[in-house]
Amino acid sequence: MSPSMSLYKLNKRIVFKQCVSIRSYASDVKNTSLNAFHRRNGGKMVPFAGYLMAVKYTDSITSSHLHTRKACSLFDVSHMLQTKIYGKHKEQFMEQVCVTDVQNLEEGKSALSLFVDDETGGILDDLIITKTNQDYLYMVTNAGCKEQDMKLLTEQSNSFKSSGHDVSLEFLDSDTQSLLALQGPSSMRVLQTFVSIDLSKLYFMDSVEATICGVSNCRINRCGYTGEDGFELSVPSKWVEMVAESLITTDSVKLAGLGARDTLRLEAGMCLYGSDINSQTTPVESALTWTISKSHIPFEFFEIVYNAFRSYYMSMENNYTIRVY
Repeated sequence: MSPSMSLYKLNKRIVFKQCVSIRSYASDVKNTSLNAFHRRNGGKMVPFAGYLMAVKYTDSITSSHLHTRKACSLFDVSHMLQTKIYGKHKEQFMEQVCVTDVQNLEEGKSALSLFVDDETGGILDDLIITKTNQDYLYMVTNAGCKEQDMKLLTEQSNSFKSSGHDVSLEFLDSDTQSLLALQGPSSMRVLQTFVSIDLSKLYFMDSVEATICGVSNCRINRCGYTGEDGFELSVPSKWVEMVAESLITTDSVKLAGLGARDTLRLEAGMCLYGSDINSQTTPVESALTWTISKSHIPFEFFEIVYNAFRSYYMSMENNYTIRVY
């Protein structure tokens, strides 16, 4: 069987709990590297997906929401799981666990993708996969599914390597690598001040390694979760506070928390895992079939998609009564 035909063949021993991005009140919650920075700037800290995160600052959530729409806001999203995938067969490996045609993804490009259950078609998580122009793939997955995603990837990579393939994983801990999101119509103008590359040539879902505020080995992805133009910045944690401080010195930039991030993505019609989509939701029901690379779908998955379409449209028909006058 070719690598592409093993798409969705997730290890049956893996048991996925429903990943829900809810506040965690466990005693072992972690801090991001910006915890002190948030507190100094009036952040209201709450437990969320295993981390203490700022839900808002001195401004209300509504004010932060509106400011992001008209100017620019900085979000700390270091609770997300960042992963690097190495090896000669890294693209083939990722095509076994996500729905994207990674081999034909252009270098420097990112794509929204999904982990999907091979039997039910249910979404196990959504993610952004990036094909860098270096020797690795870069991936960002949801904080609420971190443990399950790490288990999936680790067990699948072990199985993949046992058949003679070359792949390895590096999970980037938030203590060593942080993630910022600079979002809003002013974001390009603001960030351009702190980088040497021409951001006008970095288009939506493009990705590049760059120096930010003098800090090398940073990654810039032109994407976000607000419905606005914006950038996600992967920065070494020992320098992230300096980068964040530099960005908020710009008049148009304000800090925003998880509260505004949620209202912004909701207004933009973006799915939230654990709320709008979960393991019981298929890409059909979520209007996410466009993420699936058709050339890499095995025949048996067509039946899953067909049955999902059929069930969905039958339920729609049952909800409507046609009257002829």
